[in-house]
Amino acid sequence: MANTLTQKILLTLGFIFAYRVLAYIPTPGVDLEVIKGFFEGENANNALGLANMFSGDAISRMSIISLGIMPYITASIVMELLAATFPALGAMKKERDGMQNYMQIIRYFTIFITVVQAIGVSMGLASKGAVLIDPFMFTVIATVSMLTGTMLLMWIGEQITQKGIGNGISLIIFAGIVSGIPKAIQNTVKAVNTNEMNFLVVLAILAIVFITIFVIIYIELGERRVPISYSRKTMMQNQTKRVMNYIPIKVNLSGVIPPIFASAVLMFPLTMLQSSQNEYMQKIADFLSPGGIVFNLTTFVLVVFFAFFYASIAFNAKDISDNLKRQGGFIPGVRPGAHTKEFITEIASRLTMSGSLYLATISTLPFILINSMGASFYFGGTAVLIVVQVALDTMRKVEAQRTMNQYDILGNVGL
Repeated sequence: MANTLTQKILLTLGFIFAYRVLAYIPTPGVDLEVIKGFFEGENANNALGLANMFSGDAISRMSIISLGIMPYITASIVMELLAATFPALGAMKKERDGMQNYMQIIRYFTIFITVVQAIGVSMGLASKGAVLIDPFMFTVIATVSMLTGTMLLMWIGEQITQKGIGNGISLIIFAGIVSGIPKAIQNTVKAVNTNEMNFLVVLAILAIVFITIFVIIYIELGERRVPISYSRKTMMQNQTKRVMNYIPIKVNLSGVIPPIFASAVLMFPLTMLQSSQNEYMQKIADFLSPGGIVFNLTTFVLVVFFAFFYASIAFNAKDISDNLKRQGGFIPGVRPGAHTKEFITEIASRLTMSGSLYLATISTLPFILINSMGASFYFGGTAVLIVVQVALDTMRKVEAQRTMNQYDILGNVGL
């Protein structure tokens, strides 16, 4: 249908609007005035500030989706690691019925992680005097509310993926980050007007942001084209003709997944530590606080690890080699079969090394530079990386859907 693309876009926008509405529904029994104090001054750049950025300011309002989509992402990470470790679980993903069971396990694990985090956050808020009702009752109510919110977000993400445009989980994070940009700009303008920030610093921040965006777009569109040749028999005198084509291998094979995974892994312990009243736990939280050397070094290492891990899952050189052999294709100068697989694997490994270092640098360096200037979280490298990558990916999918619609129209009119 010609209207399929329009319907998918409207459906996606509708679900994103529903997500933003959920961000304004507060958890019953919480003192919002006390919550606001957690995000003022220097606290805007701690672990809660990082989590608040990904939740679209839901944590600063202590809404029912305060935990965001991160429990689902954490569950997905654990399942991917288990699938790579245990062959039986990995084989389950490749089967149609098995994939449904695999996703169901992720959902159950998401519930478990959400309940644990919700209880920890609720007890932390009660210990800090941010509760208006009995602490035990608040823990029960808040846990049920946050679990409901996270399940709704998970459902919205799945609906966008299946019926809308693009990856639903990535679009939810994208919408959360983008929704905070106007407030970040407002705070920056206010800081300039009150002489808390020099205008030249603002120009330097903008320069870093635009350079970061340019680098992301340049590398995301970069690819290595491996030439392949097909032998085709022509109708004239049974001659054989060689048809040249290529296999495009992206520099960044893992996409936006590594920085999202790294953020999810770091935020889980940090939010739990931050909500604790224990003196030693607070010291550990301060030691791992965003902006510090340990946090950025850990982010760098995690992004590199997840880039290699996810690329090994998303890019299968053996399948490409087998498909080429079945279709009569080959890489000039490389023997079909195992040699082709090794050749493609070597190219993918080198590109993944470059891509992982690019992702890790973008995820840490801009934030280190901008945070030293006293800017908001929303201008960090990870945020810019996610926004630009998701925007590019969504544009590709919209263009692909538009092309499919054009082919459908031509087919219906008999051209």
